[in-house]
Amino acid sequence: MNYFNVGKIVNTQGLKGEVRVLSVTDFVFERYKVGSQLALFDKNNQFVRNLDVESHRQHKNFDILKFKGLYHINEVEKFKNYSLKISEEFLSPLATDEFYYHEIIGLSVYEKNHYIGEIKEILQPGANDVWVVQRKGKKDLLLPYIPSVVLSVNLAEKKIDVDILEGLDDED
Repeated sequence: MNYFNVGKIVNTQGLKGEVRVLSVTDFVFERYKVGSQLALFDKNNQFVRNLDVESHRQHKNFDILKFKGLYHINEVEKFKNYSLKISEEFLSPLATDEFYYHEIIGLSVYEKNHYIGEIKEILQPGANDVWVVQRKGKKDLLLPYIPSVVLSVNLAEKKIDVDILEGLDDED
């Protein structure tokens, strides 16, 4: 079964078993709704156990979660730096022009049928995502995910067609 990251437990919160989570999902309220099941993975990315969400709230830049059956700080303290993931079966369908990160990372990038590189990471600096393209023998290329740059995404062919606007590639 495939699992996908939704957050990382970075600390405990209070004494009653809550944890502070740094989320990496666009679907915070869906992933952390009461009754949702999350998979806990240790620092070595090994499955530990499933957890059911008992409560969720937001505080500053963190999501604060409490899990059913865990009611004291001593029960959750060992989960620091562990990852929270969801199984593939819980992924929501997206619109035709929307993608999950795991669908984009690893795709080949082309400009006018010329191979540029491969998507290795997606950044979220602000208004739009930035796709990091790893190139052979060159610095990584940062491409904003905007219609004038990303022309098409073909998941079946594992291919992205782009138009690298003047100024985006400082190595040319």
